[in-house]
Amino acid sequence: MKPPAPLIALREDDIEFSAIRAQGAGGQNVNKVSNAVHLRFSIPDSSLPEVIKERLMALSDQRITQEGVVVIKAQSSRSLEQNRAEALERLQTLVDSVAVLPKKRRPTRPTLASKKRRLEGKASRSGVKRLRGKVSGAD
Repeated sequence: MKPPAPLIALREDDIEFSAIRAQGAGGQNVNKVSNAVHLRFSIPDSSLPEVIKERLMALSDQRITQEGVVVIKAQSSRSLEQNRAEALERLQTLVDSVAVLPKKRRPTRPTLASKKRRLEGKASRSGVKRLRGKVSGAD
């Protein structure tokens, strides 16, 4: 299945990749080959629209530094190319998440019928609770 088209296209020259050694278990290969990827993307210096830049900077994401640099580390695959593609996909997902504006909420009023149902329910509950009290005058 093909992934959905990105909402905002990222330019290759805005993204900086560096190959690093992966952490964790992996035998001798992990010590010899630099197949993990560090992706760095500077939000203020990018070619994104200003609105998207502001919304990205406002995110409270641990991958975004104080200076506005997105740092993503991908090391799940043994292939450098696959890790690079995974890091790019994660960055694209992050940018696309702020590209869609949330729907503006329009306040609504409860209908007359819903108000009546609510009050009838309250009245019936109060009647039930009133009957739970002590019985007086039963001499």
